[in-house]
Amino acid sequence: MTAADQPPTISFDDFLKVDIRLGTILSAEPFPQARKPAYRLVIDFGPAIGVKKSSAQITRHYRPEQLVGRRVAAVVNFPPRQIGSFLSEVLTLGFPDADGEVVLIGPDRPAPDGGRLF
Repeated sequence: MTAADQPPTISFDDFLKVDIRLGTILSAEPFPQARKPAYRLVIDFGPAIGVKKSSAQITRHYRPEQLVGRRVAAVVNFPPRQIGSFLSEVLTLGFPDADGEVVLIGPDRPAPDGGRLF
């Protein structure tokens, strides 16, 4: 990455504006209407945030039945985004693998749904 490609420096207050929470996937199903292969996820973020929906392009490494019960991190304070007939309410987070395909992130120890990343 060159200096020109570096993202701008932000303040800690800027970081706090992004609300990243932990949730548990309740259901996952194919989303054939999406432009790129994706799943429709329903994720429980605990009592304070509730259950939210997400469209996630994670079909390369995951099958729907593998996702139910999986813990994931998501941005919960972006405005909802209409994707075809589906309203995606949160952005499920991951890192790219060597081919640019999404690898989900989640905790390696128990933590409650709705916990905020810090």
